[in-house]
Amino acid sequence: MPDLTITTYDVTGALGRHKVLDPRSLAYRRRYTGGPLRPTEWAPKTPVLHQQQLLSQGIHTSRLYPGTGDDLDALGSCTGNAAAAAVSVLHDAATLEAAGLHLTDPAAAQKWAIGLYADATRHDQWHTHTWPATDCGSSGLGVAKALHARGLIDQYGHATTAEELCALLQTGPVLAGLPWYDAWFDPPGHDALLNDATGWQDSPVVGGHEVCITALETVTTTPDGGLDYARTIVRARNSWSTAWADHGEFRFSLALYQAIRHDTDLVQPRLESLR
Repeated sequence: MPDLTITTYDVTGALGRHKVLDPRSLAYRRRYTGGPLRPTEWAPKTPVLHQQQLLSQGIHTSRLYPGTGDDLDALGSCTGNAAAAAVSVLHDAATLEAAGLHLTDPAAAQKWAIGLYADATRHDQWHTHTWPATDCGSSGLGVAKALHARGLIDQYGHATTAEELCALLQTGPVLAGLPWYDAWFDPPGHDALLNDATGWQDSPVVGGHEVCITALETVTTTPDGGLDYARTIVRARNSWSTAWADHGEFRFSLALYQAIRHDTDLVQPRLESLR
């Protein structure tokens, strides 16, 4: 087992990400070398998913995994949900459907994401538990390994700075593992930034959460040519239904990323064979 950096969080039906960094993959991150950073947008082919209220979606975990006991109405499967959105950008519809990822049926896509979450928990070999035995949570690294094992990506890479994140977004979506603050559960308006949640810095961290960053909406530079973190904005897709925030998505500035950077991990699933 390599010398992993691991931060674990309590797992709930809304939150299930752990921060796991492997120095072997971090060594291959793509460093930012000063190239142009332009607004970009990637459109997932999957609908917005919902890792909560599973029963009302017709999802019965006891039927997906017989012998596992009572149905769970929520599952800490945010890594699987975020990865489903990301990988749906990389393939055409026919390939995704052949892989079992339905693009027009949210409940069927959610079931697929739960299965990917189960795979991710097995690839998180640092953990003593796996789903479906235990809703133990997983990591961005674990779910990237799960996508690779399924043949849906051929590599993955990390970003560790705001500039590297913007550079990765030039080529595709990025999985973001965040420490989730209690104040962020209720964003202040559809168009507001997560930064604008009142007193978020002083609210408790209630868990870890994985989302899929799909767009670099605004790029603003300082007079010396560097990134203006406060005015450079990214958009992310969440997995708490279209009723949450801006139809299931939210925005934050790179100033927020800078504030939580050391508790955040960024992983980009890649399919280099298509480029």
